Amino acid sequence: MTDDLRYPTGRVQFKPGLTPTDRGSLIQAIAAVPANLRKAVSGLNDAQLDTPYRPDGWTVRQVVHHVPDSHLNAFVRMKLALTEDHPTIKPYDEALWAGLPDAALPIDVSLRLLDALHERWVALMNALDDAAWARTWHHPENGRTFTLENLLQIYAWHGPHHVAHITHLRERSGW
Repeated sequence: MTDDLRYPTGRVQFKPGLTPTDRGSLIQAIAAVPANLRKAVSGLNDAQLDTPYRPDGWTVRQVVHHVPDSHLNAFVRMKLALTEDHPTIKPYDEALWAGLPDAALPIDVSLRLLDALHERWVALMNALDDAAWARTWHHPENGRTFTLENLLQIYAWHGPHHVAHITHLRERSGW
């Protein structure tokens, strides 16, 4: 953990050459996100949900809606990489998505979506072999090539990163 309110768990770290055991641990981290996010927001009222987790940051409600938005994009990117040869993915502006009207919905809508999405995503990831994890996709905004192992590491970090935004706010606020 860090004192940086933007990156309370630090920045994502990439480890090359993951073993099947490494991948299994990372998949388990992703599988735990829906329950951990639900626990992090348990008992919060609307005023608390509409509190930014840091100065100039998103509200807790926006963070909750962002996680399935982001993970749904990752799920689609994974499926594209598994079914196409080095696809170029479609980037999206997550800040603009967080400002759309659906980001004001009750959080249970996104928590249910996250549950269902992760059930499918985890099942898919658990079925992949070594060759599948080496498949690639291209990100046009930064010109980088990513493997599915990279995506796994990003999202094993991403969920806990946002859960920590909420839990750290709760600690600082005494909620």
